Amino acid sequence: MDKPSDDRFTRFNNKLTEGEDFYLENGYRVMTKEYLTKRGYCCSNGCRHCPYWPKHVKGNSNLA
Repeated sequence: MDKPSDDRFTRFNNKLTEGEDFYLENGYRVMTKEYLTKRGYCCSNGCRHCPYWPKHVKGNSNLA
């Protein structure tokens, strides 16, 4: 069964550019500092390149 073309997962993934917004490492997407900064807030998922301070605090928008 095909996913509808307007589902949230597809819309999100079609906007990302590999090498600019993320890179692949061991099958995982690693978001870049540039992408995380453009997003404008911390998701608190423990991103490797989190540009916010303090790190990994949900909703934090203070850049380090």
